[in-house]
Amino acid sequence: MAPRDAAPPPRATSDKLFFRVFPPLMLPMFLGVVDQTIVATALPAISADLGDVERISWVVIAYLIAATVAAPVYGRLGDALGRRRMMFVALAVVGVASLLCAVAPSLPLLAAARVLQGLGGGGLMALAQSLIGEAVPPRERARYQGYLATVFVTSNAFGPLAGGYLTEAFGWRSIFLINLPVAVLAAWLVRRFLEARGPSGEPFRFDFPGLGWFVLFIVPALLGLERIQSAGTPFTPAVGALVAVSLLSLALLLRRERRAPHPLLPFALLRKPDIWRPDALAACHGAALVSLITFVPIYLRVVRGTAASEIGLLMLPIAIGIGAGSMTTGRLVSRTGRTTIFPSLALIPVVGLLLMLAVFPLSQAGVAAVLATSAFLMGSVMGVVQVTVQTAAGSNMLGAATGSVAFSRSVGAAFGTALASMLLFASVAAIDAEAARHFAALVEHGPKALEGLAPEVREGVMRAMAQGFGLVFALIAGYVALGCALAWSIPSKRL
Repeated sequence: MAPRDAAPPPRATSDKLFFRVFPPLMLPMFLGVVDQTIVATALPAISADLGDVERISWVVIAYLIAATVAAPVYGRLGDALGRRRMMFVALAVVGVASLLCAVAPSLPLLAAARVLQGLGGGGLMALAQSLIGEAVPPRERARYQGYLATVFVTSNAFGPLAGGYLTEAFGWRSIFLINLPVAVLAAWLVRRFLEARGPSGEPFRFDFPGLGWFVLFIVPALLGLERIQSAGTPFTPAVGALVAVSLLSLALLLRRERRAPHPLLPFALLRKPDIWRPDALAACHGAALVSLITFVPIYLRVVRGTAASEIGLLMLPIAIGIGAGSMTTGRLVSRTGRTTIFPSLALIPVVGLLLMLAVFPLSQAGVAAVLATSAFLMGSVMGVVQVTVQTAAGSNMLGAATGSVAFSRSVGAAFGTALASMLLFASVAAIDAEAARHFAALVEHGPKALEGLAPEVREGVMRAMAQGFGLVFALIAGYVALGCALAWSIPSKRL
């Protein structure tokens, strides 16, 4: 059998290539991403039906952990066994897991089914991006990665809206059943339009010990970060134990991967500056973007007293800006062949805009303008990162390299939001202990939650909150500044 990727993709016209490649990859990407957020608005109904309200967050966390683990695994298996074939596997896993979620009689069984669903969903996201590299010529890849980035952001925003509507109209189990026809349609599109390319003829043995150490590294790390975010402090014995297990597993994982003949994580690739620096840029981008999406709504509610119904409208500029920026950058890369010069230049003003948000009391319109402009400029990152990494890795390691980007972005987002959460709680408590006690009430009701307090106490609480969020936005600006420095340091500048 001829090695996969031995011949370059056919030179189809731009329109034909788009309709042959994008629809069969858009739906799997949409399915993998929307399952992360569609449960958010259904959590109250799930807890009311199944009980165990104190463990309801596991419905979200289970998917996040499993998807983070799955990305590099599917990337490596796609390289060895064929990416189109593994896409069918991931779609089947999502379909079966969604059915199990829909019929789950208890919260622990629902969380277990969500783990399985995450193992499929993480694969869908990684494989969709890998298949872009397999099916699209290098100069066109950034444009298609921009399309996928738009799908990613739109799916994140669409998930809670769809989850709320389906739960209210048909019950919470419908949010999982809706996946079944979507998965079937996605499988048909993949089979109908994507070219079947066989696996490489090289012998391959999956690195199961490496996978075990990888799971023991990722799971405690993400659980520890979740505890830090919920408690606002890292100083608990439980977090310390989780960190110790994670660090020990990381050391054993590194030892294993250096010796394995077919390592799960491609450390030989990760030593290349054209790969580890874009991966680090993806981590900084994930930290900054997810932190903004997480903390801007809380800031608007707590400090500015924005009504809950208006916050969604003020967050729309982020979704629109990221999509528009990704597509614009993709077209520029396709026309010029230049890559990292775009985030190198675009991220510079983002640092200034976020520092402006941290320091100055902007109006609602000013906040929306800052978010829209920052998101548009931050849209220059992910398509360029994917193209740079895929080009540097070559066709034989395309999936592993793409999986490393997805993994880096997820880990960066988790660590970045945890650090921002810890900074917010710690700074507010240090400035005014009274403010920390009122934080939850402020998130739920806005500044009117303080109406019963004396004027000087109320003023002190609001001042502490404003200063705390100012530090958070300054930290996010620091994430972007580090990403900008990494973008300038990436050796590959042109395709």
